[in-house]
Amino acid sequence: MSFRFRNFSVYKEILDFIREIYQMTEMFPKKEVFGLTGQIKRASTSIALNLAEGSDRGSDKEFKRFINISIGSANEVVAVLDIALDNKYIDRKTHNALLEKSEKIVRQLSTLAQRLTN
Repeated sequence: MSFRFRNFSVYKEILDFIREIYQMTEMFPKKEVFGLTGQIKRASTSIALNLAEGSDRGSDKEFKRFINISIGSANEVVAVLDIALDNKYIDRKTHNALLEKSEKIVRQLSTLAQRLTN
């Protein structure tokens, strides 16, 4: 069986991004394990999971809906990155690098959604 979502280059980008997010959270204080750490891990993982779930829906319209949910999760990651920076859990360099990767993923997801038929 072929899984459609695995054929999208953005999926591989998302997996790399998730890996980086998980590594970054190792720098977070232990008091955040059930707060920001868990939230950003869930949000980043949700980007991939919604892309995967939506890719096998019955229509491109439904797939677009799931892509938009993935984009929403990417926005959530950015908000947590901003909070982490503000609380000095991460430095500006890390923040900027992950922000750039978030923007790239959102652009790729948006392009994918635009290419789908209604």
